Amino acid sequence: MTGHFEPLPDGGAAVPLDEVEISILRSLAVQLMELIGPGDQAAGDEGEDLLASVFNDGPSEPPADPVLARFFPDAYGGPDLVPDDDVRAAAAEFRRYTENDLRARKRADALALIRALDTLSPSGGDPAVLRLTAEECRQWLGALNDLRLAIGTRLEVTDEEDGGELLRLPDSDPRKPMVMAYLWLGGLQETLVESLTA
Repeated sequence: MTGHFEPLPDGGAAVPLDEVEISILRSLAVQLMELIGPGDQAAGDEGEDLLASVFNDGPSEPPADPVLARFFPDAYGGPDLVPDDDVRAAAAEFRRYTENDLRARKRADALALIRALDTLSPSGGDPAVLRLTAEECRQWLGALNDLRLAIGTRLEVTDEEDGGELLRLPDSDPRKPMVMAYLWLGGLQETLVESLTA
């Protein structure tokens, strides 16, 4: 896995991806969407959907899954750090009105990644070149960040040094494929940022 992003003249970026890379990225993005959960299925026209989303309360309790807890942390430090009832109530209220929007954005970013990958068709073992617009790059950055955060949380990575320690795992360790994916995603993310700031 060696693909890295290069800047495009229009402000976007391009990366060559082979069939294996496309398959891995797509699979991870699908798993991410499944973890985040389905969106609201409000009926009606766009105006009604927007109005429904404004008044649709989200959850008030933090998620139990460690990855979702990292995606949607408690505001104001959380109940473990600030055991004050008023602060807990404010954090719950903040979550009720923000978590659904955060979930929707993360779903949209992952879906944009999947849709972009679905346009590719490598042939004869040669990689296909994915070209992203500036807006698609923003969505890809969000999705790549979420994928790395999810894998890092599962691997219990607490800082960049942990990534180096994990790299030294023997090939027989069942975590090794996820470590390699974590590091590869980090490289993609880094080269995408560099492409956008070049």
